Amino acid sequence: MTASAPSSAARQPVRAATAAFVGTTIEWYDFYIYATAAALVFGKVFFPTADPFVSTMASFGTFAAGFLARPLGGVVFGHLGDRVGRKKALMATLVIMGLATVGIGLLPSYASAGLWAPALLLLLRLAQGLAVGGEWGGAVLMAGEHASQRRRTFAASFAQLGSPAGLILSLLAFRLLTALDEADFVSWGWRVPFLISAVLLLVGYFIRIGVNESPDFAQVLERQERAEIPAKEVLRTAWRTVLLCMGVCTVAIGGIYFTNTFMLSYTTQTMGLDRKLILDCLFVVAIIQFFVQPLAAWLADILGPTRVLITAAVCSVLAPYPMFMLVTQGTAYSIVAGIAIVLVFMAAIYSAMAGYISAAFPVHVRYSGISLSYQLCGAVAGGMTPLIGTWLTYHYPGQWLPLAIFYSTLSAITLVSIWALAGHKRRLALDTPRAAHAPAA
Repeated sequence: MTASAPSSAARQPVRAATAAFVGTTIEWYDFYIYATAAALVFGKVFFPTADPFVSTMASFGTFAAGFLARPLGGVVFGHLGDRVGRKKALMATLVIMGLATVGIGLLPSYASAGLWAPALLLLLRLAQGLAVGGEWGGAVLMAGEHASQRRRTFAASFAQLGSPAGLILSLLAFRLLTALDEADFVSWGWRVPFLISAVLLLVGYFIRIGVNESPDFAQVLERQERAEIPAKEVLRTAWRTVLLCMGVCTVAIGGIYFTNTFMLSYTTQTMGLDRKLILDCLFVVAIIQFFVQPLAAWLADILGPTRVLITAAVCSVLAPYPMFMLVTQGTAYSIVAGIAIVLVFMAAIYSAMAGYISAAFPVHVRYSGISLSYQLCGAVAGGMTPLIGTWLTYHYPGQWLPLAIFYSTLSAITLVSIWALAGHKRRLALDTPRAAHAPAA
């Protein structure tokens, strides 16, 4: 063996974390540009009606459909990841997501293709959901399972960091298009961010191909411990863990789409604020999130993830009330400050939860376990949040209190679930710092 072999192996944790970050950035960019386009333009292009409320609800309906496909993606790619390997599953999700996103950018409008246009949009959105459903769990595990026991929360957070990075890129792409007039933006401008994904797909593919398989999965292969049907074993032996992990994820997933999708629609359509202003504000807030997440994960490795998560969840219950007080003032500073109040605590939960819920499942079914938990939660909390927010806005015009209570409810679910999962993990003898990242008994 050459001297370079150990050196190459030593670099694998950094490569795995980098590949997780780049890959999830690309996949979340693809997912978020759909969310932004759904809020700004898809109602006009694919669902034109005389009532803007109906068009917006139809647009957000296809947005929610992507979340419904995510649990299926978690099952399919969780099976591949637990049976064949994390790396192969992740390569497949990246390609599927990239091709689906480029396909959306090439779709005809309703005016030129009739019902075929929204039907094809729905089909490609389902493909996006399938891909991102398998991406998250694999990226978290590839980064975390390459790291030392003491740094797994921080390492896994690099996969989480792809979410704000993808959001920043998606908002930047649409922000650059605000120079276009409304007619050009609706006609062709919105397509550009989707077509750019072809280049990002190639970049992500070549970065990921240089990462070795997860060491933890290699041990599973060596010991011949692979589950025959991982998802079935998870639901049979760990269904309580799945439910608790879903609860832990609730405000992290729902909160992202509350601030970045629903609030974009709320501020531009309900409050009548300028689209360019809101995109700029969300861009600044996404940068704040980008720096908060690694800090929260670092603190979680030092103080313990349970302590950090519970503190953030308590603050998250209280945060939406000052947020709406500030946002409804309608200035750039007040909007950034208001959304940032909510987002700081949501970002802390999102960053630390990856390693926290990963520790709750045995290695041989871990991909399936965390994917099912995260994606089932995504189908409910993520997909339904913009729809519920839009419904509340329509039925309680001029009132933000119902929206704030809705967000507090999401946060309370997360708070209770973190506390309950901590007790559940203690009963599984997973509560010590070293055991917290070991396979479950």
